Amino acid sequence: MDHSVNFDPSVHYFEPEMESPIDEAAVHDSFSHLIAEQTQDSHFSDLEMDQLDLDEEARDDVGYLLPPETRASEYQQEPPHVDHWSSATLRILSSMPSRTIGRSRGAIISQYYNRTMQLRRHRQSRPSIRDFSRSSRPSIRGYGGVESDMGDLNEEEAKRERLVNNLRNLSMSDRVRMLKAMPLSVMEKTDLRRQAFWHKETPSSSSNIPCCSQMKYYLMIVARQTWYSWLSLLSSLQLWQTALKTVSGRFGTGVLSYFVFLKTLLFFNLFLISVTGLFVVLPQAIFSPLRSNSTGFSGLELLTGGGYFTESVMFYGHYTNATLKKDCAKDSEVGCGNISYNMSLAYFFTIGAAFFVTCIILVYTMSKLFGQSFRIDKSRSILAMKVFCSWDFKVIKKTSVKLQSENISTQLKELLADVGRKRGEIPILQRLARISMHLLAWSMCLGSTVACVVGVYYFSSYMHTDLQIRVQNRHFATENPVVKEASLLALPAVVSSINLLLPGFFNIVASLEKYDSPSVRNYVAISRNLMLKVSVLGILCYHWLFRIAADPQSLHLECWETFVGQDLYRFLVMDFIFTVLDTFFGEFLWRLFSQKALKRKRKPVFDIARNVLELIYGQTLAWMGVLFTPLLPAVQMIKLICLFYLKKTSLMMNCQVPRKPWRASQMTTIFISLLCFPSFLGAAVCVTCTMWSIKPSENCGPFRGLDTMIQSGKKWVKDLEETNSKLAWLTWVHTYLVENPVIFLFVTAMTFLVVIYFHTQVVDGQRKIITLLQEQITNEGEDKKFLITRLQSIHERNRPLSPRRTREASEGSSYY
Repeated sequence: MDHSVNFDPSVHYFEPEMESPIDEAAVHDSFSHLIAEQTQDSHFSDLEMDQLDLDEEARDDVGYLLPPETRASEYQQEPPHVDHWSSATLRILSSMPSRTIGRSRGAIISQYYNRTMQLRRHRQSRPSIRDFSRSSRPSIRGYGGVESDMGDLNEEEAKRERLVNNLRNLSMSDRVRMLKAMPLSVMEKTDLRRQAFWHKETPSSSSNIPCCSQMKYYLMIVARQTWYSWLSLLSSLQLWQTALKTVSGRFGTGVLSYFVFLKTLLFFNLFLISVTGLFVVLPQAIFSPLRSNSTGFSGLELLTGGGYFTESVMFYGHYTNATLKKDCAKDSEVGCGNISYNMSLAYFFTIGAAFFVTCIILVYTMSKLFGQSFRIDKSRSILAMKVFCSWDFKVIKKTSVKLQSENISTQLKELLADVGRKRGEIPILQRLARISMHLLAWSMCLGSTVACVVGVYYFSSYMHTDLQIRVQNRHFATENPVVKEASLLALPAVVSSINLLLPGFFNIVASLEKYDSPSVRNYVAISRNLMLKVSVLGILCYHWLFRIAADPQSLHLECWETFVGQDLYRFLVMDFIFTVLDTFFGEFLWRLFSQKALKRKRKPVFDIARNVLELIYGQTLAWMGVLFTPLLPAVQMIKLICLFYLKKTSLMMNCQVPRKPWRASQMTTIFISLLCFPSFLGAAVCVTCTMWSIKPSENCGPFRGLDTMIQSGKKWVKDLEETNSKLAWLTWVHTYLVENPVIFLFVTAMTFLVVIYFHTQVVDGQRKIITLLQEQITNEGEDKKFLITRLQSIHERNRPLSPRRTREASEGSSYY
């Protein structure tokens, strides 16, 4: 007899306003059949129990100790407690898919034996394997004797042999798919595969396997192994992969973020030098006639950038404004005169396109990292994922196993530190004292920053005036070149010393503030160092563009772009020298002094904020100097490579692990954001201002004889219009999109905003999907509780009462 089950929507387990992200019709339909089956089979289940079991079950019930009237009302109103399910319900629960996978191997083999039998019976039509049930778990029907099947080893082996025989009679593709679908361990699958494929050596069975199927199978295996080998090779070729894992395992994600950021800057410079080298430096070096360099190489040029480097392709003044053509005097090829290259146009559009593409990459990377950091921070199960899912079982080398274990251990310490960090309420007086201390610290940092910026401004003005006086002196031409070049290193040395010493003062002030969170302390240090670096770079931009470029005749400069490029080169080299000195004196010697003289075991902690801001400062100089020094990104790449090995070696030898572990989930996102604004944006504004408004030198460079660099594009468009009248629309495009900076910046900004909007929508969609999946997991758990409760209630209603319960029910009704 069939029984129907009504699911009351008023039950508190259901949440009708929340829709499931997947279709649950099939799931609920299967549970409805389950309840119906349980209702049908409840009488058969009860017949298997004797009277003694029923009495014992009744005595085990807590409600048996209550008065009769209370028991009767409670039995009618409330569902049974979870701890007092009947034996039939427990038998059903033991057969649920979630409890049979990995335990009831015999049931799995029995199920797949039935599937293979069905596949053999319908072999002529050969239905698709996709028509089978997607669930690889055993059915609930007929599982009353699972324990007996598992206990009878002979019967399980017999089923296993029948399954192997059925697999042997299937085709190659169906056999492979069936083995893949079985929810068994790898060892059991391997054993089944060996037994199922063993018969192919016999001539009777080998004829059943087509040759094409065998060839297809082996080709798939070869292709898969080749693909995995290629992926392994690509993974081994990643730059600094082992070094980064070592740093992450020993020092955590905070220090790792510095080296990852350094690697990111290396790729940005690689892109920049590839573009400028391919379209600017290489054509000039190939097509231009060889020039005899009148200045010999003395070695001081590596520090100053002058002398021998002045007349090389490294600086702006070496490039010509002529249209480069192939020399046909010694070549009789037809049409060789058509090979030409407009150097001024290539110089302008190469720099512009490089900045535009770099901006797009920065914006995309920043938006992507924001989405990743959000997902990491909002995930509630990241700790469980690290515990249960982070180990890579493919790792077999001892060194790799040790490295991976250290990495996972450090990450778990960081996660536990975040979870265990207590944020209690602070008393009002203590809070006021902290606020006063923070205000005092910020006042000291702001005051020292303003004093240093004012000092850089007046010192740069003094150096500019002194150079003007020396140039007007008669003996300046006969002055020693070494003294001339060395005097130009004074301003870079002063600025680099300020960038080295003032962050140390910031750290001393921060130690007095006593921040509880290491991440907050790093963010505060980053903001203070950023304030210093931006202020100093602003003063230097004013010095280069509004002193030197505005009045180059006062310094008797024939090519002010080369002079500014050499100044930027000197700042970049001097910054690297002071970084090396800081690493040697501030980390190595301080460790020796602390351990030998002070007899302390403590080592200095790696300063993430200062080192990261030094990288951003150097990258800003490289972006600003690419217009005046096309090879400056190559110098920055050499500097970054040297810094990586220098800092890694010093970190392993001289630094200690942070005393408070902390998870730097958003560090890389913040670094990229600072790299985009204000670093890249400030450099782009300086380059745009130079190309749009400042007059280039008249005797050097690809833009000689023009009022502004932007006019090279306008001249090219006019030549195209005169040559072909159909290209007149290019004049309009160039006038309104290139010559007009307002429209150009507006279009560029709108393009970036559209890119950011679309990527933000993608991240928002992923966030909603994650939320829906988390709610779905919660709802599935509630559904299981509800269905199990209904199963128990149906069983309690339909099973026969024991004599004791019949007598109690009659006694309870007599009270009414």
